[in-house]
Amino acid sequence: MTFNPNADISGGKASKRGRNTGIAVGGGLGVIALVIVSQLLGVDLTGLLGGGGGQEAAPDSSIEECLTGQDANQRVDCRMRGASASLEAYWEQAAPQELGVAYTAPQDFVLFDQSVNTGCGAATSATGPFYCPPDQVVYVDVTFFDELETRFGSSGGPLAQMYVVAHEWGHHVQNLAGTLSAAQDGQTGPDSNSVRTELQADCFAGAWVANAANTTDPKGVSFLVPPTSAEVADALSAAAAVGDDRIQEAAQGQVTPHTFTHGTSEQRQAWFTTGYEQGAAACDTFGIDGSQL
Repeated sequence: MTFNPNADISGGKASKRGRNTGIAVGGGLGVIALVIVSQLLGVDLTGLLGGGGGQEAAPDSSIEECLTGQDANQRVDCRMRGASASLEAYWEQAAPQELGVAYTAPQDFVLFDQSVNTGCGAATSATGPFYCPPDQVVYVDVTFFDELETRFGSSGGPLAQMYVVAHEWGHHVQNLAGTLSAAQDGQTGPDSNSVRTELQADCFAGAWVANAANTTDPKGVSFLVPPTSAEVADALSAAAAVGDDRIQEAAQGQVTPHTFTHGTSEQRQAWFTTGYEQGAAACDTFGIDGSQL
């Protein structure tokens, strides 16, 4: 998905935290962080717990160089800043109009390297992208985008990257709506609240993609041009890559539906498509029978 070169992305909510000295996820809040990330990302990460120490580096100000859509087309960190600007413009309108939710922005959108301290505890690159409800911050180590291709088999591409961010932004909208906490009931399975939460976030991501070309900067310039069918296919590929069935098959050689937390590859693609074709108001995964998920 391509940004208009002259679009002003400087208002995007994004910050960077520099390379750290090896903070590893330990006990206490670190355990909580991994539990939350496991639920939100779709991978059981609790086996990554370990000890460690170190100090988080000072924030990296290089993202302040990301000013235009041209920058977003050339640099992944600038693309993240541009995506956040578009997502903000979209949800400021869509949340109250389509969901009846009063929208406020996440406190921050943090791009980090190796490890980061969060309101959910310490996290490492191994956790992947996640949204932390206590501090209302989206966290992404952009090296995960390489993982999407090399580990999870996504076709990659800019829209695949922005789908990941839009999905996590969807969790913020759910948090504002009071539905995100429903996933924290400890239940798993094909029609669990956890699966419903993740499929709804996929649906929200699709709704944003369909409307992204209509979101504008303060001067009325569209942030993005309409996606091509190939770019939408990239986003669908990313959604499929992190389906419970595909991840379980790759990790353990079999699929165990009773442990699902995110839904199958087919479901994730289907709900992204629902949002893309019908908008955020059609994303009510909690109000339907499990057979309809």
